Amino acid sequence: MASSSVGMVCLLLVSWMVVPSLAKVYTVGDTPGWTTGVDYSTWTKDKTFKVGDSLVFNYPTSHTVDEVSSSDYSTCTVGNAITTDNSGATTVALKTAGTHYFICGVVGHCANGMKLSVKVESGSSAAPSKSPSSSSSSSPASTDKPSTSTPSTTTTTTKAPDSSSSWSLSPFMAVVTTCLALLVLVIS
Repeated sequence: MASSSVGMVCLLLVSWMVVPSLAKVYTVGDTPGWTTGVDYSTWTKDKTFKVGDSLVFNYPTSHTVDEVSSSDYSTCTVGNAITTDNSGATTVALKTAGTHYFICGVVGHCANGMKLSVKVESGSSAAPSKSPSSSSSSSPASTDKPSTSTPSTTTTTTKAPDSSSSWSLSPFMAVVTTCLALLVLVIS
């Protein structure tokens, strides 16, 4: 009976590790990051963004990451940002479905290509992220107009790995190895 209890606990631990790891972390622009001279339309072409995924913007502090309305995105209008950050490492959690628009708020940078439009699908492949600042929002799926409710994204200033996925095999293997060791101890 003890081995089945250990097995169930191990199965539960492994499932807790696998399900959240399905959310993806995308480094905007890959190696060049958030800068002028990158075609962000091409960068997004082969990617499917889902609720629960995150965007990581890496850039010099001479730039900003501004989430803006559709019209401000189209016209490169600065100064009306829904959210803004200039820390050099901005992580945006994609919490709602719809199209999200980002520009650099430095005059002229958006017109020189520092603009990103991301269509986020509602079909999440992972549980929502658990962050202290997460809150539910009843804002519409489209971000065409800034709303008075809580913005649909959370901005933090922590550096994320440069990989395009949050999957990490090492912690997973550590849990599996520990579970196997426990099972061996219980069985013998």
